[in-house]
Parts: sequence; C-alpha cells; structure tokens
Amino acid sequence: MSDVLRFMTCGSVDDGKSTLIGRLLYDTRAVLVDTLEGVSHASERRGLSRIDLSLLTDGLIAEREQGITIDVAYRYFSTGRRNFIIADAPGHEQYTRNMVTAASTAELAVLMVDVRQGLTTQTRRHALLCELMGIPHLVIAVNKMDLVGYDPEPFAAVQAAFETFAVQAQLRADRRYLPISALEGDMVVERGERMPWYHGPTLLEVLESVPSAHTGKAESFRFPVQWVCRPQAADDPTLHDYRGYAGMVASGSVAVGDAVTVLPAGLATTVLAIELGGRSLTAARAGQSVMLRLQDDLDVSRGDMIVRSDEPLPAVTRTLVADLAWLANGPLDPRRVYGLRQTTREVKAKIDSIEYRWDVASMRREDVDTLTANDIGRVRVKLSAPIVAERYEQDRALGAFILFDPATGDTVAGGVIREWA
Repeated sequence: MSDVLRFMTCGSVDDGKSTLIGRLLYDTRAVLVDTLEGVSHASERRGLSRIDLSLLTDGLIAEREQGITIDVAYRYFSTGRRNFIIADAPGHEQYTRNMVTAASTAELAVLMVDVRQGLTTQTRRHALLCELMGIPHLVIAVNKMDLVGYDPEPFAAVQAAFETFAVQAQLRADRRYLPISALEGDMVVERGERMPWYHGPTLLEVLESVPSAHTGKAESFRFPVQWVCRPQAADDPTLHDYRGYAGMVASGSVAVGDAVTVLPAGLATTVLAIELGGRSLTAARAGQSVMLRLQDDLDVSRGDMIVRSDEPLPAVTRTLVADLAWLANGPLDPRRVYGLRQTTREVKAKIDSIEYRWDVASMRREDVDTLTANDIGRVRVKLSAPIVAERYEQDRALGAFILFDPATGDTVAGGVIREWA
C-alpha cells in the first residue's frame, strides 16, 4: 500500500482552509454517509442552499458557533496511491501555538490565499512559521477564483507578490502555485473546465506525488530506546537471559551484524538480532517499530539512543541553542526548572538566557526578558544530563523537544534545536 504524507493547511481567517479540507474529503469519497447527512442538516438549519463542507472539519462546538477554526483538527483519508493525515491549523494570531503544533509534524503546508485579498500579514506570518518549523514543501493555494471569474491576472498578481516576499524572507521550501476554488471544487481533486489557462497539476496530484520525509535523502540510523524488554517467565528457561530494546526507527536503517554505538554513554557493540511481532528480520528501516538485541550485555535504558558506528555520530550535549514556541498561558520563568522531553529521553532543564523574540510578521529580533503565550524566541537551555542532539533542519525527530511543567505534566513549550555547546 501507499506511504503516508502528513500535511497542514494554514493562512488567514476566512481564506477557506476548512472548506478546502472538506472538499478534499468529499471529492475523494472519504466522508461517511451519516456524517454527510449530519453536515447537510446543519447546513439547512443555517439557511444555506448547499452543503457547508467546512463543517466536516470544524468539529468543536465553539468553532461551529463562531464559524472559525480555533484548534488543530486532524483528519485522515486515503486514495489509491497514498494515505494522508491533514492538520487544519487555526488562522487567528492568538492561536499561533496551535499552528506551530500542526507544523511540527507536517511535511507539506498548503498556504491559503484569498485571491481578492492578496498577501495579508497573517499570510506572511504563517509562511515564516512554516520556514521556522522546517517544512520542506509549500503549496500556495490561491483560493476563491470563482469570485474573480476565474481570471488568470489576479492569480498571476498573487504569485508575483509571494515570490517577491519569499526572496526577501529567504524561504527555502520548494514552492508551487495553484489557482483553486475550494467552494466549487476546481483544481482541488477534479480539474474542472473553468481554468483552461492553467496547465499544472491539481492539488491532489501534488499531494500524491511530493516525496515523503524518508525518501530521496540519505539518513543515518537513529533508534531511541523506548522500553527494555526483560521477560521473567519462570517456566521458560530460554527467556532467562533475554534482553531486547524496543522502539521505533526514527531514521535510516540497520541490519543484523552492524556495529552500533549506544549514546550518550558511547558503548560499542553489534546487532545480534532484530525482531518484529515474534518474527526475525534481517534489517529494519525508518518507521518500523522493532526489538533490537545486542551482542553484549550493556547498561542500556529508556531514553538512550542506538546509532550505527560506521555513520557520523550525533552530538551529545548539556547546552542547547533553540527556537522556542511558548504554549502555556503563564510566562516563561527563567528561575524555574522545567522538564525536557526529546524522543524517549527526559531531563531537567533551565532557560539560561533569552537571546531574542521573533516578530514573525517582520522577522525582526526583539530584546525581551520573558516569553508569553504564542511568542517564539531563541533561547539557551542548560540540561541536568546530556542528550543526543541534531539540528532540526537535519533531523526533525532528534532536533525537536518539548518543555513541560514537572509539577503538572502540562506541556509549556515546543522547541527546535539550532545549535549546541
């Protein structure tokens, strides 16, 4: 079967994000009959003459009442070529933290632009957040073409304006421009017949063809240990000496017999066996959840990282320079000790300094003493114990972390690693 692409929609309020997702789900036959009936009845109660497809994603009562998206809504659908996970991010500035949450796992962003409004501050803001979160593929969906008579000139004007902005902002993501009407369905799943001047792919064709995260580039093997398996069955002597390390391969691949290193301790050994659901494998690759057995009886625990010894070793550090998106309602307190969770490892952390806060509308750097809800800033973090670090742009799994309140367990911030000391 096909692989999985995680993507998100973003852009200003009322640019048509939820309607676009509803159109994708509706035209790919991914909507259950009873769900469609419920949305149809809700549309009738609102006095609408057609089904409001945005209701397929605006699941929260508050959203339905306000007609806006305030939380990240995830939806799933599949075509014959690929599976998809969609994150519908909110458009309001005060929900920037939700947008960052959606962007943290997205491999592609569909940035919606109302062709009548052109580029707004929030359009630029979301494009810069996509850049900050390292999303490699950007689709600029110029929506509501039906409201300008499917005229190519307004579309060309938006494309030219965004390219100028992208060059100024030094956006690195590859960019594609699509004229669409999410309401009428043109160039979303079906091409329609009202824009014969556009010869590029539809949105679904782009989504089905863009490379996913683990294709097209060489990756080093990274295996965060999630659980140490020591079965203690007294009636089965073959298990007495069994020791396996369970987890998901974050990147790269490994085979039986490969020399590996356990970090942060730096212990060397080889892979004795790889198991999956009771079956023996000769190799494992990114995305597979497996059990590794090692040749030597080492002190390995949850949170350690197993890497291949013949590949470049990642850094091991107690000091991070990171971009932090503050999610909690209360402000960052540099005097407090927070918990830091990266893959399966948890350590204590303190914010040693705040270097600056991003004004994401202009990408200017501002001097501040703290970060408050929805702020994004660059900080230096001191850790109580070493972690295995990679730059976020090189490895999004090892390069990301969260900060949490040790007293409540609540997540207070999400971070991406830029440097280390």
